[in-house]
Amino acid sequence: MPGGRLTAQERQQIALGLADGLAYAEIARRLDRPTSTITREVMRNGGPTAYRADLAHRATEHRARRRRKAAPRDPGTPPQADGRDAEAVREYEETFTTVFMQSGLPKMTARVLACLYTTDSGCLTAAELAGRLRISPASVSKAIAFLESQGLIRRERDERRRERYVVDDDVMYQSTMASARATAHLSEVARQGVGILGPGTPAAERLENIARFVDFVSESIARAADQAREILHSKPGPETPSDGTT
Repeated sequence: MPGGRLTAQERQQIALGLADGLAYAEIARRLDRPTSTITREVMRNGGPTAYRADLAHRATEHRARRRRKAAPRDPGTPPQADGRDAEAVREYEETFTTVFMQSGLPKMTARVLACLYTTDSGCLTAAELAGRLRISPASVSKAIAFLESQGLIRRERDERRRERYVVDDDVMYQSTMASARATAHLSEVARQGVGILGPGTPAAERLENIARFVDFVSESIARAADQAREILHSKPGPETPSDGTT
C-alpha cells in the first residue's frame, strides 16, 4: 500500500470518484489507500459536494510550508498522551474542525470546540486554548461566547479559581435538546402565519404543513435524545466480532 502524501493525480481521481457518487471506501480501494485517508482528505477540503482537487493540493502544500516555518514546540507543552502520533492527532483535529464548520460554526469557533473535544480532560482554560491553537485571547473569548450561547460548552472554576471551559458527558444532550426546542419554536411561528394569511389559502396550507413536519421532527429529536442519554454516561464495551462470535 503506498505511503506518503496524496499526489495531485490521486486528488484528481478522488474528485472524479466523488462526481461519480462513489463511496469513500471504493475510492480508497481504487487508489490503494486507507479509507480514513480519503475521508480526511475530503472533509478537510470542502466536503464531498465542494471538493476540488487543485484547491486541495494547493492547500496541502500551503500547510506543509507553514509547518516548516512554524516555531519549535514549546518545551513546556506536554507530549501526546498514550503514545499518540502528534501529526495524526493534529490532522484529526483539522478534520473534526471541518465537520463543525460544515454544520454552520465559524472557523475559529469550530477550532476551539474540536480542541476541547479531543482533550482527555474535556476542559481547558482560555490561556490553554490560546496556547494550543496559537490564537489570541480575544479570539478565544469570542468563540467561547458563541459556543456557550448555543449550549455547546459550559464553564466552571477550578481550585485556583480559573475559569475552565468544559465539554462533558451531558453537554451534547443539552445541546440537542436546545436544538429541539429551537425547532419547536419554528413550528409555533409557522402556525401564527396560518391565521394571518387565512386558513385554506395556499400560503397558510404551506405553513401548516411546515408546522406539522417540524412538530414531528422536534418531538422525535427530544424523544431520541432522552432514550439515548445513558449512552453518554456509559463506557464502550468490548467490540463484538463481525461473525457474531464472542
